[in-house]
Amino acid sequence: MSGYTQLKERKRGDYPYILDYRTRWSDNDMYDHMNNSIYNFLYDSVINTYLIENCGLDPPNGSQYGMVVHSHNDYFSSISFPACAQLALRVNKIGNSSVTYEIALFEKGVEGVKSVGEFIQVFVDRQTGRPNAAGMKASLRQGLERILVKPPSSKL
Repeated sequence: MSGYTQLKERKRGDYPYILDYRTRWSDNDMYDHMNNSIYNFLYDSVINTYLIENCGLDPPNGSQYGMVVHSHNDYFSSISFPACAQLALRVNKIGNSSVTYEIALFEKGVEGVKSVGEFIQVFVDRQTGRPNAAGMKASLRQGLERILVKPPSSKL
């Protein structure tokens, strides 16, 4: 099964963290669905909400912050105002200073996934803007490990 097909079959249960978001009239574009740029805004918001609430991230004062180095989205169907979106988050990989997130957008009360995106962040030192040689802070790593979804093991 292709990666695209696997993503299209994602369910809410595939994600350990879900955040509701009430769409706004201004989220719609001229085609009467949520503008593509809003998806990135929402993905960034659910990630940072999780980091602040569960990993001790302090955006204005912390010694490290997550810099987005990669992002992409796959779109499967549209959502529009006044729907309530559900932003589902998981971590697929944790490195020394990097983390790969997978974010899905669902419409509340509707079964199928609307979009699945990937964000990769590198946690950098606030003073230098470079990855810390010691990696990300322990509190960040511990919080991220709580939503880490490990791939199924191979049965060879």
